[in-house]
Amino acid sequence: MVNASKAIKVMIVDDSAVVRGVIRRLLDADPQLEVAAAASNGELALKALHQHAVDVVLLDIEMPVMDGLEALKRIVVDYPAVKVIMVSTLTRRNAEISLEALKIGAADYVTKPEAGIATAAEFGRDLIARVKALAASRRSARVGVAATAQSAPRPTPRYAPTRRPVVRALGIGASTGGPPALLKLFRALQGGDGWQPIFVTQHMPVTFTALLAEQIERAAGRPCAEGRDGEPVMPGRIYVAPGGWHMTVENGPTSPVIRLDQGAPEHFCRPAVDPMLRGLAAVYGDGALAAILTGMGGDGALGCEAVARAGGRFIAQDQATSAVWGMPAAAAATGLAEAVLPRDDIGPWLRRAMETAA
Repeated sequence: MVNASKAIKVMIVDDSAVVRGVIRRLLDADPQLEVAAAASNGELALKALHQHAVDVVLLDIEMPVMDGLEALKRIVVDYPAVKVIMVSTLTRRNAEISLEALKIGAADYVTKPEAGIATAAEFGRDLIARVKALAASRRSARVGVAATAQSAPRPTPRYAPTRRPVVRALGIGASTGGPPALLKLFRALQGGDGWQPIFVTQHMPVTFTALLAEQIERAAGRPCAEGRDGEPVMPGRIYVAPGGWHMTVENGPTSPVIRLDQGAPEHFCRPAVDPMLRGLAAVYGDGALAAILTGMGGDGALGCEAVARAGGRFIAQDQATSAVWGMPAAAAATGLAEAVLPRDDIGPWLRRAMETAA
């Protein structure tokens, strides 16, 4: 039995009583979680937050009186320590609003399940994992546990290259909190001299990844789109793994080509970062460079090891600036990371690495 004071307090905000009931039942199945409050619109949610201690808010987008986006703007100002997960149906409009919400300060998003017991159960497992990860990061920050891998001793890389080769390709992996970090990174790369192809895997469903590619293109000032199977890799382009597909790269007759597949999820994710990085290591060898940004779980660590074994390099985001220090922590724990950096330093570091010859 979990002590009530130790339970993770969650608020459900949705104008549908049915949806609130479904989500409540899913959360109630986990003894570590407690539904502290529920509300049918943003205005009532704000009043409830004034009365209840809450760790995580599950916030619907389309609601009467006050919608989710407007409520989010108030929450991030009045209750900055509370983590907000946007919960929406999978439409292009809601995907656009969810990505805008991440810029404003939402920590994550989930899409409501389609009809069916299996999809509801999968949604529940995913939602609970996100709630727990965000609550853990909130509580760590609250008690001052923000030590990063920068201050912790790291073993000498087992596969340290004897020289620093010219970077031929960059691979970036991210999950929870990733979109704002990606846009910050690509703004730092804008206008640089590096024309290496860049490959991005962000844990996202369909529709979201296409919109993310559009945002990255504006931030980077260079062409960006979802990768297409069999597409030749071109200098200066950015390729985003499409939702529902692993994206990797392999050698073609005259140049590397993009490959997409719907193989088994890795780390419960498709797209996953590890397949992409394994492909980069195989094709680009010691010219591969990787960066692991904020995210839940351990995806990317094995791929980073493959990059290091091939003579390439990788860096990871630090704990203090990560929404969830899961993926970058796993990458750093390999002992092979060349650097563990705050979010704002990652773009400039990569830019220097991509522009500097060995």
